[in-house]
Amino acid sequence: MIKFNHFNFNVLDLEKSIEFYDKALGLIPVREKLAGDGSFKLVYLGDSVSEFTLELTYLTERTEPYNLGELEYHLAFTTDDFEATHQKHKDMGVICYENEAMGIYFITDPDGYWIEIVPAK
Repeated sequence: MIKFNHFNFNVLDLEKSIEFYDKALGLIPVREKLAGDGSFKLVYLGDSVSEFTLELTYLTERTEPYNLGELEYHLAFTTDDFEATHQKHKDMGVICYENEAMGIYFITDPDGYWIEIVPAK
């Protein structure tokens, strides 16, 4: 059997990203790995519901923002309280695109990654 394990985003400011993912999506660190030479740190965030994690990769010497290309990819989350979640993200100022016809919207994290928010069916 094969199942999902984690997805990775490279981040420029690890603490800012951890704070964003906690506040916006309730994701919290579940494990960490620091390179022996200190060149990078991995922080895995979990939702306390599934085994799937988001890996934040922080390269300690990096100073330039990542080139995210045309963002033809995204991470998606479902919520059982779409209206409250939408209002929270609106108040945070992180909504970057709404598709009312489909009943979804997207938020952006501190590095510009898009995250889709979908109502639970």
